[in-house]
Amino acid sequence: MTEQDRTGRCADSGRRRLMLAAAAATLGGTGFSLIELATAKSPGEAASNLVRWGLLIDTQKCASGCDACVSACNTEHNLEDTGRPDIDAQWIRKLELVDEQTGHADSLPMLCQHCEDPPCVDVCPTGASFRREDGIVLVDKHTCIGCRYCIVACPYKARSFVHENLSRQKPWSPRGKGTVEGCTFCTHRVDAGRLPACVEACHDEGGGAMTFGDMLDADSAISLRLKSEPSRQIREDLDLNTGVRYRNV
Repeated sequence: MTEQDRTGRCADSGRRRLMLAAAAATLGGTGFSLIELATAKSPGEAASNLVRWGLLIDTQKCASGCDACVSACNTEHNLEDTGRPDIDAQWIRKLELVDEQTGHADSLPMLCQHCEDPPCVDVCPTGASFRREDGIVLVDKHTCIGCRYCIVACPYKARSFVHENLSRQKPWSPRGKGTVEGCTFCTHRVDAGRLPACVEACHDEGGGAMTFGDMLDADSAISLRLKSEPSRQIREDLDLNTGVRYRNV
């Protein structure tokens, strides 16, 4: 398989240790019930390791011309399109995964995969990149120094760098110049018992390709689908145990 989007290949063929070395060398039924979110933490309460939030995406239901998830993310976090794709933030983007042997292409959303063993966390020199107890991988903007090690280490090209001062920001998505950012699974929504903006938009405006829920709850819609339907991780060879899974890829 090869992965292509506006920025080029999503990942090279190297193993994880090669990416970490490169980072060190580079410096400057869809599961929409609220029952599934019942264990989400309330504001101020610590995330629990009894929960692991995950996302299952069915590529057969993801139309190549649909960008409902991308638009919803941009609106939710005020990610403005400046017309400069080289520096515009892309917390979620649509790409095509092409089978080099058959030429078959699948359209799918690419975002932070919220790995159990995230390379971005491993290479961060300040601890700004971290993984919550419930599996969501985030960036602490107070301690991020903008070294961009994590951008190099991520095999999914899932992080962006803030190049300019931004005047319009959402309170739940602080975006400081010189810091790195990426998909948060909309923690402000999940912690309040709601779905991430992309998932909600996919259900309401798209093809219903996304199922979000607790992967540790055996009775959740996502767990039942993962057990009964074949799915896979992107770059399974890296053994990252991602929180985002794909069907029909």
